[in-house]
Amino acid sequence: MSRIRILPEAVANKIAAGEVVERPASIVKELLENALDAGAERVEITVESGGRRLIRVTDDGSGMSHDDALLAFERHATSKVRSIEDLFEISTLGFRGEALPAIAAVSRLMLETREATETAGTRVEIHGGKLRDVKEIAWARGTQVEVRDIFFNTPARRKFLKSESTELGHIASLVTHYALAFPARNFRLASLTNEILKVAPAGSGRERVYQVMGGQVLEQMVEITPIERRMDLPTLPELEEEESAGPEVPILRVSGFVSRPEVQRLNRNQIYFFVNRRLVRDRLILHAITEAYRNILPGNVFPVALIFLEIPAREVDVNVHPAKIEVRFRHTGFVHDFVRDAIRQALIAARPVAAFPLPKRPPVAAPTEEADVAEKLGEEPPLMRGSVVPPPPVTRTHAAGERVARGDFHLSPPRPQPRTGTLPLGDAALSLYAPPPPPAAPAEVPGPTLPAEGRPPGEFPLDLRPLGQVQESFIVATNSQGLWIIDQHVAHERILFERHLRRRQEKNVEAQRLLLPLTVELKPAQQVTFQHIAAELAENGFEVAPFGQRTVAIQAAPAAIPADDVERLLLEILDGVGRDVQTLSLADLRTKIATSVACHAAIKINTALEQSKMLWLLAELGKTQCPMTCPHGRPIVLRYSLEEIEKAFKRS
Repeated sequence: MSRIRILPEAVANKIAAGEVVERPASIVKELLENALDAGAERVEITVESGGRRLIRVTDDGSGMSHDDALLAFERHATSKVRSIEDLFEISTLGFRGEALPAIAAVSRLMLETREATETAGTRVEIHGGKLRDVKEIAWARGTQVEVRDIFFNTPARRKFLKSESTELGHIASLVTHYALAFPARNFRLASLTNEILKVAPAGSGRERVYQVMGGQVLEQMVEITPIERRMDLPTLPELEEEESAGPEVPILRVSGFVSRPEVQRLNRNQIYFFVNRRLVRDRLILHAITEAYRNILPGNVFPVALIFLEIPAREVDVNVHPAKIEVRFRHTGFVHDFVRDAIRQALIAARPVAAFPLPKRPPVAAPTEEADVAEKLGEEPPLMRGSVVPPPPVTRTHAAGERVARGDFHLSPPRPQPRTGTLPLGDAALSLYAPPPPPAAPAEVPGPTLPAEGRPPGEFPLDLRPLGQVQESFIVATNSQGLWIIDQHVAHERILFERHLRRRQEKNVEAQRLLLPLTVELKPAQQVTFQHIAAELAENGFEVAPFGQRTVAIQAAPAAIPADDVERLLLEILDGVGRDVQTLSLADLRTKIATSVACHAAIKINTALEQSKMLWLLAELGKTQCPMTCPHGRPIVLRYSLEEIEKAFKRS
């Protein structure tokens, strides 16, 4: 007797539904994508009980004829793919032909639709995969799909659904982000009790972000104006053997919004990425975004990002996941570097500076609270090494900011120092549906109040006038915008870091010989690392030679490093590279070395500075590419605007 048998069609359909229909938000995603593919200008979504009881999606798209409405519920029936060649150039959001039959297999579904050429509409009712009724109806052009009682015939699946507020949060987040991806369309999302989202067509992505998220969030974001890059095919050897590539040079385009450095999250759940306006998860792009914030954010926090990549359809494979939430790029390295460079360029151009944190208002009880969606935050799978993110340490800059907000500090005037004619500070010295849903109130906002375009008012100024120091560690300065506090150590660290990298690129790193060679005993792991990076250490001002079996002799070190600090610097570099030495790129290795050298050479806290030295430090900081954060990602400058000062004194 054969042990292998063909499954009944009903069982096969439910298994397929398990791949496509994970939760109510999965149904909304499929129906919403179908509506957008149909050219809908207006999409309305209504849900009850977090989508368990009802999901209704109505659009004014092209609609379907009577025959197409019936064919749409057959497995792998689609109007978007006709041949195998079409799979290599998919330009629509949906294409598999699995969504409607999979949804109908686990729910009570009613489809009402009419094509413009038809005189009457069509209603199709299916319960648990079985056709119940088909009739002609009066219907406007477009389609409405009503899905009731999800998983009514698969109670085991129903038990795995979360609370109503959690499921509603997933739906709200999904609709919000597709509204951001399609600013020219009209979206409305409502539950039984309130209207969650309603946005009219917007003239730009910036205006749509303002409509959906509000002006305060927009001020925390840096806009990536559309950047294009041609794929230089001759530099991609693998293309030379591919006749199908064609003569046309692919062009990639990146746009979107990324958060300013002071906006930091403990996970990657607020990083959203769209490929040809398709919301996807992609480890490659997550890594590119993280790399863009290297030396701008600390290593244990993440940004908020909304990234849109436009790429020729033949350059990306979207047919790698049943729910179409993952993609595979044809040339991963090119895409990775392009996204990283575009984000980095936008951050450097904006030069944003953190504002002082004001006392937070009491939180409003709503589904948007992080406590209410805590279970969602754990659903995003670990994407990179070190996925367990500890709470960020409380830095002294933040503590200083709190003291300033309370008025708890005193300015100490610069101490007089003997004048030597030189400045000792000179050359020698961001779950696919994991974020919280939007506010419960309608988010439609009139366009005239949209903030003016251009750089935010918090970018680093060039007219700061130092007033003095706090605890001989923080420079207090002022200008017409308000009050500024600068961490003198990390400010100098940023200056030296960029200078060292620039001189390393020019092969002109200054070194100083030690009066007596310094012998250092290395641990076995340090020995291995030293053997791999000895040549790069030499290019960075070190002269280190073996001196016995486990000992090296340091004869020279980068300029401005105190002699008693040279050994600690070398060991810090070796330990910092550590186990990553085999996989670390040359650029990353140079960055790590420059970071350590700059940290050891920079002026320290509790160091008195005279006026001329503070002026020099602020001027040099203004010339750097990233004056907002140190190479470790800590903030350099905090701004307390004039408006905030007036508000604190009840003058506004």
